[in-house]
Amino acid sequence: MTRTPPPARLPARRIRPARPIRRLLLVVVAGALTCVVAGVAAIAMALGPRLPMSWFSSNPSSKLSSDSPLSSADGVVPDGVTVFDDTHDAVTRLDRELLDALRRAATAAAADGVELYVNSGWRSPRYQNRLLREAIAAHGSADEAARWVATAATSPHVSGDAVDIGHSDAAKWLSAHGADHGLCQIYRNEPWHFELRPHAIGLRCPPMYANPTQDPRMQQ
Repeated sequence: MTRTPPPARLPARRIRPARPIRRLLLVVVAGALTCVVAGVAAIAMALGPRLPMSWFSSNPSSKLSSDSPLSSADGVVPDGVTVFDDTHDAVTRLDRELLDALRRAATAAAADGVELYVNSGWRSPRYQNRLLREAIAAHGSADEAARWVATAATSPHVSGDAVDIGHSDAAKWLSAHGADHGLCQIYRNEPWHFELRPHAIGLRCPPMYANPTQDPRMQQ
């Protein structure tokens, strides 16, 4: 008896979704991603400055902007810049009255063989924030760092109202003679930090704070 062979099996075919369906799936996925991104942005805007500092160190996009190299446009100064410099933003973006007082004082100091250098003057908020992060890392806490570095929102360097004078002989000279020009040391722990106090001329500078944490301006 002759047996009829079974019909040959055709290879299984993978059925792909029709193109309209695939397009619909892509639209749905894209919409979901858009919602997620918008949600994250909304949270960031709501938190604003309350975001913890650890967020800035762990967020890649934040690191790109905060860790990129600083330059003269941020207030970085090389060694040897004097108060008469007209090329570095750290000097030229100081408050005009403060800069004029510094240059008058520098002229008087030169008669005593002392030259006033600018170790730091005006700073961008980005520069100030980096200094604060470095201070927190160095001192182990934000509270301890606050004794040396202010936030960008409170720092008189960011507003152009403070200058750090070098070298040590220049800072010492300005501590002794600065009141004659309305220039005063503000913090006892920072003998290089000076600000303009016009009412000190002919009198004396106001009592110094032990450190910036005692300054009411830092409590904002």
